[in-house]
Amino acid sequence: MLKDRLKLIGSIFYPILFVMLLWIIKYYEILYKIKLTQFGILPRDFIGLRGVIVAPLIHGDMYHLFSNSLPLIILGVIIFSFYRRIAFPVFFIIYFFSNILVWLIATGKGYHLGASGLIYGFVSFLFFSGIFRTDKKSMLLSLFVVLVYGGLIWGLFPLQDGVSWESHFFGAIIGGVSAFAYRKKDFQNTVQVEVPAEERIDYPDQEI
Repeated sequence: MLKDRLKLIGSIFYPILFVMLLWIIKYYEILYKIKLTQFGILPRDFIGLRGVIVAPLIHGDMYHLFSNSLPLIILGVIIFSFYRRIAFPVFFIIYFFSNILVWLIATGKGYHLGASGLIYGFVSFLFFSGIFRTDKKSMLLSLFVVLVYGGLIWGLFPLQDGVSWESHFFGAIIGGVSAFAYRKKDFQNTVQVEVPAEERIDYPDQEI
């Protein structure tokens, strides 16, 4: 029982820790009155390649950061709870490979930054996991994602100036690819009920 509680705490801890890091970075910007925009992804520019590592940690303003924070926590907790064995690989695959594609393919001369690509990657992973798997729980999670975050689909298109739709698009692509790659990994339950020894029924060995 203690082990299950520790796993549940871990599922909540890591997403919150990541979001706290984003807020600490923004606080640092405000405190010292500096801008870290230049550390974003600048497509096909050698210096802009550093954004592959740090761009998701940087946000343009408080509204940008606030709008990303809650989805990161909710989706992160879901992934770390139900896909615990593959949560870290999925996180890092979406984090780095979507940013690499943005650097290689994205258009425009501006910097791409923010963690919204991660959000689209998580949504895509959860949605396609429900399609590629046959268990009911992953399908229910997929349905939940559609109901709550289905409106994000418009972010995959260049409909709004100043928004990195490429980060959304490539995040979604990598999330779907990750769901397919890990489709045969076991689905995790957040809580496992252990029957006390005195309530167990032991049956004598039988030969058939």
